[in-house]
Amino acid sequence: MSIDTVIFDLDGVIIDTEEEWNAVRHELAEAHGGHWNDETDQASLMGDNSMQWAARMREVNKVRLSDQEIYEGVVGRLRERYARRLPIIPGAKEAIATLSEEYRLGVASSSPLELIEYALELAGIRGRFAVVVSSDEVARGKPEPFVYLEACARLGSSPAHSAAVEDSTSGIQAAHKAGLAVIAVPHRAYPPTTEALALADVVLGSIGELTGGVVASLRRG
Repeated sequence: MSIDTVIFDLDGVIIDTEEEWNAVRHELAEAHGGHWNDETDQASLMGDNSMQWAARMREVNKVRLSDQEIYEGVVGRLRERYARRLPIIPGAKEAIATLSEEYRLGVASSSPLELIEYALELAGIRGRFAVVVSSDEVARGKPEPFVYLEACARLGSSPAHSAAVEDSTSGIQAAHKAGLAVIAVPHRAYPPTTEALALADVVLGSIGELTGGVVASLRRG
C-alpha cells in the first residue's frame, strides 16, 4: 500500500505564520473592545475555519464586530504582513520541489482560500500543487477530517495512499481521522500534544528532513 500523494498543511509547515495570526487577532480584539490572551487564545482557534474562529472571537473574546467584519479585519492585516515579509520556513520550498518530482501534491489548510493562494504565489510554489483546499470550503475545520477528504477527492487519490504533513494537534487529528498517513513536524511555539503525536506515523525535527525516502517508508506492506 504505497503512498502516491502528499498533502501539506500551510501555516506552521510551509510558512511560519502562527505567531502572525496571534499578533493580528490580538491587535483586532483590543482595537474593538475585546480581549486576547497570547498564551491560550491562538491555540484554541487553530484548525477552525474562518466563520468558526470569527464567531469565537465575537463570542468568547467579546470583539464588538460582526463575524464578517472580524474575518475581513484579520485577513486584511495578514495580507499586509505577508506582502511586507512572507516567513517561509527554511527547507520547505526544497522539500516541496523534491517531492513534486515523485508525488501528487496538494494543500489542505485552515486558512481562507484567498490567503492560501496569496501566500503560495508570493513564495513562488503555487505551481507545485495540483489542488488547494481551505477548511472554509467544507462543513467544519480541523480536527474534523473533511478538508483532507476533500483534498483527496479533488486529487483523485485514496486516503489510504496519501500522506499529510502537519504541525499541530488539530491538523494531525484531522489527517488521522481521514485515514491518511501522518508526517508530523511539530511547531516550536504551538507544539502538538503527546496524544496527537502518538497518532503520527513519523515525527520529524524540521521540514528539511522531509524527503522522498521518508514518504516511501510509510505504510510499506
